[in-house]
Amino acid sequence: MNEVAIGLDLGTGGVRVIAVDLQGNVITQATRSYPLLTPHPGWTEQQPSAWVDASLAALKEVVQRLNGSPVLVLGLSGQMHGMVPLDAEGAVVRPAILWNDQRTGKAVGEIEAAVPRHDLIQRTGNPAITGFQFPKLIWLRTAEPDAFARTRHVLLPKDYLGYVLTGEQVTEPSDASGTGCLNLSDRQWDTDVLNALDIRLDLFPPVIDSRAIAGYLKPDIAATVGLPAGLPVVAGGGDNAAAAIGLGVSSARMHRGSLSIGTSGVIFAPLDRPTPDPEGRVHLFCHADGGYHLLGVTLAAGGSLRWYRDVFAPHLSYSELAEMASQVVPGSRGILFLPHLAGERTPYLDPDARGAWVNLSLAHSQADLTRALLEGVAYSLRVALEIVETITPLHTLMATGGGGRSHIWLQILSDVLKTKLTIPSVEEGAAYGAALLGMVGVNAYPNLEAVFSQMQRDAEAIESVSNPVYEKGYEQFQQLYTALRALR
Repeated sequence: MNEVAIGLDLGTGGVRVIAVDLQGNVITQATRSYPLLTPHPGWTEQQPSAWVDASLAALKEVVQRLNGSPVLVLGLSGQMHGMVPLDAEGAVVRPAILWNDQRTGKAVGEIEAAVPRHDLIQRTGNPAITGFQFPKLIWLRTAEPDAFARTRHVLLPKDYLGYVLTGEQVTEPSDASGTGCLNLSDRQWDTDVLNALDIRLDLFPPVIDSRAIAGYLKPDIAATVGLPAGLPVVAGGGDNAAAAIGLGVSSARMHRGSLSIGTSGVIFAPLDRPTPDPEGRVHLFCHADGGYHLLGVTLAAGGSLRWYRDVFAPHLSYSELAEMASQVVPGSRGILFLPHLAGERTPYLDPDARGAWVNLSLAHSQADLTRALLEGVAYSLRVALEIVETITPLHTLMATGGGGRSHIWLQILSDVLKTKLTIPSVEEGAAYGAALLGMVGVNAYPNLEAVFSQMQRDAEAIESVSNPVYEKGYEQFQQLYTALRALR
């Protein structure tokens, strides 16, 4: 029987578990969902126990489908930035606060009052950001002092699951660098930042390599899911880094990044050294391959299209909307769309930013509005790409996510970004990358480059076509945020 590695991705909407053989073929997979809690406007939470129940159920289903194929390793990935506070016995103190929670505005101000913004960016790669873990801990100290007093350990979501599976509390750099208090130069917790906020170092777990073994599967968990006790569990990576590993995007292959069009739009650019944007307009995190990466984020990419369809065109499919947009000339006959429907990350870090269509007339049609939306998302991502390219040029972007299945949107993106796009023949996401990291962790491969060479996939290419209409549209688009901000 073929040996397999299992990858687990603990997402926001649910968990995905896949089994991958050593040639990179996905053998089987399973998913389970869990609820998102919103106890107050702007708050997002989940019960860690729901993660555990769903993960064990999905693991058990995958193992049953393997029909006895030997499992070498379990690799982990998951949603970044969340906070799971634990007491001295390792019990959860309160529900986990998630990456998209916005309650920490005052905590962000407290951090930047204690550590100058420029220093924080140079140390951690980013300014203080509402969604990161460190501001959540500051918020907990102020808003829920009893819970803070009970807290003895703070873990990220996938690392909490790893603790449940193995009994070991550890993290790894790609996820830890999204907390807001990891020093990127030495890939360890920044004690100067922690001391400035009077936060104890021992709240945080040890940081090990992303490809290192975090621990071994506990006998009771092993019996529950049907895996062998003592199975190595590899630390893995945050979801963006693990997904990039699954695509073969690494710091050893500079100038080749990825473009994900899911609910958000994300440009991922690998780096071989920690080089932040001085203004912190794009994120800088550790990569799971031992290098670093930049992230430029548009919060409502596919999310804008889903909103548009649900509100204005529920009778149409996404493919019908794409066909409609393809009949309109580039530039959408003068309409511009600002996709700030959920606030905006890059470059503004503004949760209160809002969207708009402008230049509407009685002559415009639904098709014009649809194409303008696709172009507006592309313009927003070009803002991010231009900041990224001041640090590292990108010659090719591998396009993934739901938007990667729309040829017209991909062509618009390529033309607006002025960058070649490639479409992978196989896209399995962060769980796949976690499985690959696991293979290296147990020496099934000597390193990630050997994995990538074995699993090289053919990809369709989309070449960029220069269009002056898009250049004019982009110049106008860049003025919209400032103009509309004055109307709040």
